[in-house]
Amino acid sequence: MSFYECVIIARQDISGTQAEALIETFAATIAEQGGNVTKREYWGLKNLAYRIKKNRKGHYALLNIDGPSAAVKELERTMAINEDILRFMTVRVDELEEGPSAAMQNKGAREERPRRSFGDRGGFGGDGGGRGGFGGESRGGFGGEGRGDRGFGGAIE
Repeated sequence: MSFYECVIIARQDISGTQAEALIETFAATIAEQGGNVTKREYWGLKNLAYRIKKNRKGHYALLNIDGPSAAVKELERTMAINEDILRFMTVRVDELEEGPSAAMQNKGAREERPRRSFGDRGGFGGDGGGRGGFGGESRGGFGGEGRGDRGFGGAIE
């Protein structure tokens, strides 16, 4: 049997539980054809790079399949008929990855990253010492007493 990875994008109008139910339906289709779904990942609702059938977002999912090509053809036929599926892509691979996919690993790293606050960047009325902001003596910002040839404030020389 061959190994396949299938990424599915479903409409934004359906709920997350309905998207997961679609994944289960597709896994059952593979099992009926003599294949096996080794991994199922629901990546969540994500923004699309461009509109697809008037949708700006989509529910993404990944299926790792171990099965014959006839099972994958039937899966693709079923997905093409289903109105909730915007796009799908199935790729044959040499071996299936163990553990979480790259999309799931990035999702965890993004949650652990510390948040930056507005105060870290200087903000309005900064001290002009290179910290940014719209003020300050050396930059001639909005509230500063700068040189006049830069910024919006300060005296004209």
